[in-house]
Amino acid sequence: MNKAERLNQELIFLSDKNFFQINDLLTEFQISKRTALRDISELENMGLSFYVENGRNGGYHLMKKELLVPIIFNLEEVSAIFFAIQALTLLSSTPFEKSYQHIYDKLLATLPKPQQEYVTKLQDSVNYYRVPSITTPNFLSTILQSIVDEKIIDIEQHNSKQQIQVFNLLYRNGIWFCDAIDVNTKEWATYRCDRFKTCQINNHLKNTYTHLELKQFKQDYEDNYHNIKFQCELTPLGKELFQKNNYPNMYLKEKDSKFIMYGGYNRDEFNYMTEYLIGLGKNVKINYPEELKQAYLNELKNIIEMY
Repeated sequence: MNKAERLNQELIFLSDKNFFQINDLLTEFQISKRTALRDISELENMGLSFYVENGRNGGYHLMKKELLVPIIFNLEEVSAIFFAIQALTLLSSTPFEKSYQHIYDKLLATLPKPQQEYVTKLQDSVNYYRVPSITTPNFLSTILQSIVDEKIIDIEQHNSKQQIQVFNLLYRNGIWFCDAIDVNTKEWATYRCDRFKTCQINNHLKNTYTHLELKQFKQDYEDNYHNIKFQCELTPLGKELFQKNNYPNMYLKEKDSKFIMYGGYNRDEFNYMTEYLIGLGKNVKINYPEELKQAYLNELKNIIEMY
C-alpha cells in the first residue's frame, strides 16, 4: 500500500472514533512508530483536527466525530467510479430523485480538464450492456423509505388493497420487485412495483417488524415454500443461459461431467417454471417431476401448432 492509499485508509479508520493512540495505527496498518507519527502530521495538514493528551494513557482526541476531510482517489479509482455509474445509466427509474446520468455529469465537472478527457476516452472504449428498465414504477422512493424506517405501506393493485412491510428492493431483467410480508395475512410474497396503483407509508400502525425479523421470514419462506423438487440436465450453452438468468429457488452443480439444475418450486409457480424452461429450448432436459416434463412438452406442441 502506497502512502496516499494508506492516508486514505487511515482517515476511514478514524472516521468513527473520538480518540486513538499511536498503537492503534501500528496494529491496524502494520507500520512503524516513526511512519505513524509522520502520517498523523500529514493528516493534520489535510484538515484532521485533534488535541494531544500526554501521559501513559494519552493519545489523540479528535475534535469532530464526523471527519469532514476529503478522501483522495487516484485516476484509476476515479475511472472505476465513473464506470460503475455508467453501468447504471440504463435504469430509467431508481429510488432516488436524481438520475445516474445527472450524478455522472456532476462528478465529471469536478475533475481537471485532462482527467475529464481521460475518463471520457476510457468510457468510449468500454461498453457495458444490460437490460434497461422495461417499466417506470412511480413509488420506488416511498418503498425505499419504508424499508429504512421499518414502516408499513398501504398499496393498491389488481383492484385490491393491502398493507405490507417491505424487506428489500430487487431489480432484475428490466423490472423492479420487492419482497414483503402482508401484515394481515402473514403471507410472504414478491411484488412487481410497477403494478402498484397507489402506495403510501402508514404512520398509524406502530407494531412493525424489524429488518432482522423480516430477514427470518424470508428465509423461512425460501426453506418451506418451494416444496416441489425438480432436476434438469443442461448443455454447456444451457449452463451459460442459467448463469445469465436464474432465481433463488434454482441451483447449479456439475456431476459426472453433466451440468445439473435443481431446486424447488411452489404450485403457484408451475406455469412460470414451464415458461422459464421453454426459454432454455433444446439446452435443457427435464429429469423430474413428470408433470413438469409433460407441461414442457405440451407447450412445445402448442408452439409447433402455431406454424
